Amino acid sequence: MTTLIHQRIADELGVRAGQVSAAVELLDGGATVPFVARYRKEATGALDDAQLRTLEERLGYLRELEERRAAVLESIRGQGKLTDELEAQIHAADSKARLEDIYLPYKPKRRTKAQIAKEAGLEPLADALLGDPNLNPQETAAAYVDAEKQVPDVAAALQGARAILVERFGEDGDLIGELREHMWMRGRVVSKVREGKETDGAKFSDYFEFSEPFSKLPSHRILALFRGEKEEVLDLVLEPEEPVEEGPSSFEVRIAARFGVDDQGRAGDRWLTDTVRWAWRTRILVHLGIDLRGRLRQFAEDEAVRVFASNLRDLLLAAPAGTRATMGLDPGFRTGVKVAIVDATGKVVAHDTIYPHVPANRWDESLAKLAVLAKQHNVDLIAIGNGTASRETDKLAADLIARQPDLKLTKVVVSEAGASVYSASAYASSELPELDVSIRGAVSIARRLQDPLAELVKIDPKSIGVGQYQHDITESKLSRSLDAVVEDCVNAVGVDLNTASVPLLTRVSGISAGLAENIVLHRDSNGPFRTRDSLKNVARLGPKAFEQCAGFLRIRGGDEPLDQSSVHPEAYPVVRRMQENAGAELIGNTAVLTKLRPETFVDDTFGLPTVTDILRELEKPGRDPRPAFKTATFAEGVEKLSDLKPGMVLEGVVTNVAAFGAFVDIGVHQDGLVHISALSNNYVKDPRDVVKSGDVVRVKVLEVDVARKRIGLTLRLQDEPGKPKQQQGGGGGRDRGNRPQRDNRDKGRTSPPPAAGSMADALRRAGFGNK
Repeated sequence: MTTLIHQRIADELGVRAGQVSAAVELLDGGATVPFVARYRKEATGALDDAQLRTLEERLGYLRELEERRAAVLESIRGQGKLTDELEAQIHAADSKARLEDIYLPYKPKRRTKAQIAKEAGLEPLADALLGDPNLNPQETAAAYVDAEKQVPDVAAALQGARAILVERFGEDGDLIGELREHMWMRGRVVSKVREGKETDGAKFSDYFEFSEPFSKLPSHRILALFRGEKEEVLDLVLEPEEPVEEGPSSFEVRIAARFGVDDQGRAGDRWLTDTVRWAWRTRILVHLGIDLRGRLRQFAEDEAVRVFASNLRDLLLAAPAGTRATMGLDPGFRTGVKVAIVDATGKVVAHDTIYPHVPANRWDESLAKLAVLAKQHNVDLIAIGNGTASRETDKLAADLIARQPDLKLTKVVVSEAGASVYSASAYASSELPELDVSIRGAVSIARRLQDPLAELVKIDPKSIGVGQYQHDITESKLSRSLDAVVEDCVNAVGVDLNTASVPLLTRVSGISAGLAENIVLHRDSNGPFRTRDSLKNVARLGPKAFEQCAGFLRIRGGDEPLDQSSVHPEAYPVVRRMQENAGAELIGNTAVLTKLRPETFVDDTFGLPTVTDILRELEKPGRDPRPAFKTATFAEGVEKLSDLKPGMVLEGVVTNVAAFGAFVDIGVHQDGLVHISALSNNYVKDPRDVVKSGDVVRVKVLEVDVARKRIGLTLRLQDEPGKPKQQQGGGGGRDRGNRPQRDNRDKGRTSPPPAAGSMADALRRAGFGNK
């Protein structure tokens, strides 16, 4: 069975079964995905981290399926009902849904009406009526009347026979599977507002009179509908198909055909037709409704998790400002603006609170304090949180820069999502015990500008706030996906062993929370690590953990130059052979490295993929895969929603990417939406093909709805506000000359776009994006 699982995963991934088997063996042996992806390419045939994550997920699902299959077989065998044909069906079931369909007739359940009818001896009556429609139901049922068996009359006998057939129809696995897919393709969700909930549920007003096919519902709409139902604002109905004015539904026709029921005017046809209708309406439709609700939720959750994970990855891998002294400003009105200065290493060197805004209005005094702090600590950057009073504080920073040009300061508005969560966390208390909770937020804002990844790993990924309807997603599913994203990002970048925090070290391959604490304790007691090999002196860090983590840890300025690279210590002998061959130092020596032939250094342990990686790494040791740091400049005088006018062209930062478009912060405390149809002149299937969180973009304002706090934007700067989409330039055409350019990332396709709703419709349906 293991071989079959591996082959199935291989087919799904489009790789060889041997690659899957090797990867599974490594993962089962305790290796992490980042380690296998980078350092075991020979074994897995160079499966990348995305393939390995999919493999890991599918492996878990298929193993659960096998466990369930074994349990089902044991249950049916214990009932004495397992035939060779049934066993073959069970072994052929390729999904949990199919397996459960087959198991349905044998699943232990409470005593049903059908079981009671069978105990009363009515199954032969049901079989007779189904087998010969020429029989008169009343006359045939008369022979089964038996008061002692609780069948007092003909009506009771026919009722029992119907219960038996209804159960039989509803437990036919092949039929249920067919009807489920038929309903998925033809059915729709219909929602209506509950009486008296129009005002309280205004945020769901788009769904007060709403209908859309299952197969066309996007993730965010499904989650919005379910939330509206949960909050008792909406009533949801899953309609199997368009209502049929006369005659049986297409579902009843399929059930009838399956069991040979056909109304030809025979004595029993009417009773059998009514039985089919009763089975459909009272049992099968209810069952399928539950199934399809589950499918809709699973689809919506999977897509929402994918979007959240993608946005989180972009945020974690955002460009770091680097080792530059930074001033963090956590804006506020009445409570003041919290100020924290961190040096190039992120150490807090000063903090204060200023009151430049209403009601205190101590503007000049605040500027004077900031100027002193900036000069005293050689500040290069000012990081401003994007919450309440952000634009006012941004103006304060601009005034400081204008009055103190000699300081050469650069200001950047930073997302403060999750900063308050960090401030009140146990880790923040241990890391910054001497600071008030409010000041810790300013520290976090400053540090996340220096290195977003190192700071954001201290926060629960769910609290970073780059998802859609994240509170409606299954907790375990979301956590598992986001944890994988954080692990992949941390290991892709690498970690400075001598400066990394416990939370950051915990995300390194092979390092548990306990080991991370031991590493920091060892570092504090013995001074900085001079070599990777000295990690072996850390308490409880054994050979396996060292193998998993060593390649992802960096030591800058240590005793071994290779320790600053991603070359694993196990491969150092390969580098030594390269140096002997070249007769020169290799690190950073491009001229020499390009002359080396990788195949020359291949041996039984290290194949061509690893040797090629080593040469690439030696050329730029410890290179950071993240992009170069750049900032957006918000327009002067555009500070609140009412300042916006259609036609304005502004610079902003992408804060969130959803299936239907991207949200952009343009500095008015309210993100605007660039609908997917306005991202490019060419057809865009996935918004992330064009933009990602953290991108600096230029947008044009199309619509402003001050009352509802909604902003419509476009990346197609030639678009005209208020003009119908079909009249706009491009609109999915092939005019590449007018495409919005952004670091050559616009990969929009040139195939015709699907019909797009209006920007206003997109804004109504968005349902999130507020700060």
